[in-house]
Amino acid sequence: MAKRAAISPDERDRISHELIKKFLATEIYRASKIIMAYASMPDEIQLYELFAAILADKKVLAIPLIVGKGEMRAVEVPSLDSLEVRAFNILTVKKELINFINPAQIDCVIVPGVAFDKSGGRLGMGGGYYDRFLPFAVNAKKIALAYKFQVVDALPIEDFDAKIDFIII
Repeated sequence: MAKRAAISPDERDRISHELIKKFLATEIYRASKIIMAYASMPDEIQLYELFAAILADKKVLAIPLIVGKGEMRAVEVPSLDSLEVRAFNILTVKKELINFINPAQIDCVIVPGVAFDKSGGRLGMGGGYYDRFLPFAVNAKKIALAYKFQVVDALPIEDFDAKIDFIII
């Protein structure tokens, strides 16, 4: 996390742009109709450009909404104008526009993390939100867009930890 925080905003934007460009060129993106992505915290890969591309390509964009302790749901983002900054300084769909999406309908989930390993292991922030949510996204490819230093040989993974399918670095 210290390495993430040390990246300058300009470098973060450059890396984010390159990773998004790589993801948009994948068959997974082209084949997906419903894509869920996280609303970035300041030191994470910035995904607003991806949000715009998904909507411009007439695909359905979903982002997480925390609905309880350790529980989140997928919410459709009808437009960039439907987003507002709320808790933790994170973009969220305006309350009056909330429309939940069944996780089984999602084709691709962009998954955040602190670290990832080469066998699909993921170390999150410790809340277990994605570990609880991803098993319900049974048809989705789980993708991480990561800084190179976030990918390690192995992580201490538990049976309940949800795995990812691909890492784009």
